Amino acid sequence: MSPTFGKCFDPAGAKYGIPTYPWRYAPDGYATRRQLRALGLRPGGQPVAAQVMRRSRGRKTGVLVGHLYRIDLAKPVRPMTSRKWGALALAMLARRTCPQCHTDAGYVIPTSLGTCVPCAYPDEQRAA
Repeated sequence: MSPTFGKCFDPAGAKYGIPTYPWRYAPDGYATRRQLRALGLRPGGQPVAAQVMRRSRGRKTGVLVGHLYRIDLAKPVRPMTSRKWGALALAMLARRTCPQCHTDAGYVIPTSLGTCVPCAYPDEQRAA
């Protein structure tokens, strides 16, 4: 057993407060939020049941943690209503509309520019 594996293996939860497993070694019956979503489920208000850990050089703490939820307590995803679809369509339209020329750019306006590309670089557009 590697030292990293031993630091992350705590099925009783004595060290971290909740059961902890090494990355990819969680027992059956647990899933992350993304895995639940792929199954058409959501946590549904249940508390975090366990966690998976692994070393990470990019984090200040040195570890990457993923929370696990019990699949048997998960609830089905709520379906999108027509009002939600409409609100999402309006939000996406607002992201595509240029605040300077008020036209639909056909793509999401980059936040780095704040306007559509022709408005951000008007001299370069005339030269072409």
